[in-house]
Amino acid sequence: MRSTFIAALVGLFLFGPFSPTWAADAAGAAKCVKCHDSEDLPDMSRTAHGFAADKRAPDCTSCHGTSEAHAKKPTAAHPDRVFVHENASPAQERSAACLTCHTKDATRALWSGSQHQNANVACNDCHKVHVNRDKILVKATQPDACYTCHKAQRIDMNKPSHHPVAEGKMACSDCHNPHGSAGPKLMKRDSINDTCYTCHAEKRGPFIHPHDPAAEDCSTCHNAHGTIVPAMLKSRPPLLCQQCHTPHTAGGLGALGGQLGVNVPRAGVAGDTSGISSVSVWQGRSCMNCHTQVHGSNNPSNTTTAPQSLMR
Repeated sequence: MRSTFIAALVGLFLFGPFSPTWAADAAGAAKCVKCHDSEDLPDMSRTAHGFAADKRAPDCTSCHGTSEAHAKKPTAAHPDRVFVHENASPAQERSAACLTCHTKDATRALWSGSQHQNANVACNDCHKVHVNRDKILVKATQPDACYTCHKAQRIDMNKPSHHPVAEGKMACSDCHNPHGSAGPKLMKRDSINDTCYTCHAEKRGPFIHPHDPAAEDCSTCHNAHGTIVPAMLKSRPPLLCQQCHTPHTAGGLGALGGQLGVNVPRAGVAGDTSGISSVSVWQGRSCMNCHTQVHGSNNPSNTTTAPQSLMR
């Protein structure tokens, strides 16, 4: 008795007065649900695609086509447009079905020519339609879908210093627009820095003494996906700074020892000034011990050298 009642409710929902879209196309969607009812439709009943009372909601034929041959002989012919199958339709054709409706949102305005489109990634490669909970739309589960292709980023995100993606506080789409972007690497803003400033506004400036590499590209020093160095730095200070500021090293010594005409005793050898010990010079040292405002400073300096002007 209970199963009969439930079946009656499903029939009322699918074919009754609350389903104007599907009822109007009795030869199309109504024919699909005869076979696919228990398999697909109940799983998407709480999504926008499955809400038949909304006239804007698509039906089966909106995405899969009328599929007359498949309706007559399901085992002999596939639907006109196949999304998940070994005989799936080309990626561009699958995405085109989605874009017939999903074109008004500005976040998808740059899909044409984007990296994902050029890589033959279709909408349903990331999004799952026949489910009530599309994991790509949930912050905590979205990264797993991205990591299916971006495996190097999964490794970086598991390093000690990382953005709180694994903790569920951020998602890939907080920084990237997977549907296309005018900026590099599918950044949501026009540049990497503008995207970073969305959260790190205090680093924007303007500063009296800007640090040019930081103002140009945050990724010069940081790997936003994660590193083994605090603050997501690409390498440890002073080695990171020395990639640009050479031969300047901690203690005023040359990068190759005595290069600047300064000698110090070797570690543990009294009176020996023939060279330096890298351990005695670098251990526990960091340029940021003095130059704390590496993104830029408003502190006037009595010199014209940029590094000194970045002090607190």
